[in-house]
Amino acid sequence: IVTLKPFIIISIFTNTHSHIVIECKQKFEEGSKMDCSEEPRGIFLVIDNKSFYATVECTMRGLDPLTTPLVVMSEAENTNGGLVLASSPMAKKLYGISNVNRQRDLPHDNHLIVVPPRMNTYIEKNIEVNNIYREFMADEDLLPYSIDESILDITHSWKLFGDDPIAVVKKIQKTVHDRLKLVTTVGVGENPLQAKIALDVYAKHDPRFIGEITYDTVKKKIWSIPKITDAWGINERTAKRLAGLGIHSMAELAHADPFILKEKMGVIGAQLYASAWRIDRTDLAEEVLPKDKSMGNSQVLPHDYTRAEEIEVVIREIGSQVASRLRAHDKQAGGVYLSIGYSLSTPTEETGFAHSLKLSDSTVDSNLINGQLLYLFYTYWDGVSPVRRISVAATRLADRYGEQLDLFNPPKYDMVKLEDTVDAIRKRFGKTSIMRASSLEKGGTFIERSQLVGGHAGGQSLE
Repeated sequence: IVTLKPFIIISIFTNTHSHIVIECKQKFEEGSKMDCSEEPRGIFLVIDNKSFYATVECTMRGLDPLTTPLVVMSEAENTNGGLVLASSPMAKKLYGISNVNRQRDLPHDNHLIVVPPRMNTYIEKNIEVNNIYREFMADEDLLPYSIDESILDITHSWKLFGDDPIAVVKKIQKTVHDRLKLVTTVGVGENPLQAKIALDVYAKHDPRFIGEITYDTVKKKIWSIPKITDAWGINERTAKRLAGLGIHSMAELAHADPFILKEKMGVIGAQLYASAWRIDRTDLAEEVLPKDKSMGNSQVLPHDYTRAEEIEVVIREIGSQVASRLRAHDKQAGGVYLSIGYSLSTPTEETGFAHSLKLSDSTVDSNLINGQLLYLFYTYWDGVSPVRRISVAATRLADRYGEQLDLFNPPKYDMVKLEDTVDAIRKRFGKTSIMRASSLEKGGTFIERSQLVGGHAGGQSLE
């Protein structure tokens, strides 16, 4: 099983940012450029499977993924008309399709192939791709970052496979294409950050699908990025905050006062400053653990929910799912978190709310967890705004050691034992073999969600 670590990018590129700010500040005050001669250097690759879902669908149909116009479209009932999950390069070129388009935006053209997602197939292909990567390095030098991207450290192994690192990159690309017919784009750098930027900004425009950045090319390759939002880690909101500080480009970011960035933007300011100087001291073999452990689930609702009782059903379903995950991992929650996202049709400017609550005692009891989640919901929901997204998390996790006894109330062990039994039944006979009757009420989504993988249909084979 491939373990994906979506949280790692937050800290992977600048996990020593405080030291970097102090060092950068020294150089800033001296009026000289940053000296990166002593920064750790290696040969890192960030590899992306180009238009992964669409490419898999093309290759499994015997079609060329680079010349076939194809889109993978999510189920209409889940996204108010269907959402494009992936599109082939030719679909993007001919029709300008992107992952923000919906089914209603697609052209009426018989040459465009539209297919449903098959998440189980994509996961299997992801495992196969990463197994190929493992042939070129040790396991600890590979970090699967997402279902279509991986970070590789070939510093100590590239000489076994080619005359130079780029030759090894081409060999990896050829091996993946020969065996799986998948097209890969590769960013190459002396640290993971440089490789990530090289992938996002330059690889897709290179005929070899390879982009390169080193410490020596930062001025040319990073400071000259046309739009600051093209750089990793800077979205429109972050760009707006930087603009408020008079920073509109990567070059201006690199020459800003790092202490002011840290003061105005916190940790992210230090991280952005380090990224502008292409500094990254990440060790892929070092496991990065979040400070506040949590476990959660979320759902985008199939339509706008306006009735409190229907929203309550979904909150209970997701809360029970989170509680089941806690029990499966022998954890218990000391707090809960609820995030509610409003529909775009909301008449007010409010986009939703998110609040957390500390529990008096740690628990795995679904009823106790749901009770606190509903308290948060009814406390902060205005009773009018239509709800479209619900996110639930159990926070302040600790090892499961049993329920805290209460002198004034009977023990709750019977309920927890009952839920353990329900978990065992579902594990053996399927998620829908036993469920709450409320899931059959209007608004319930448990049955539908139980068939999904990663929020989308697992799919069937072509046979």
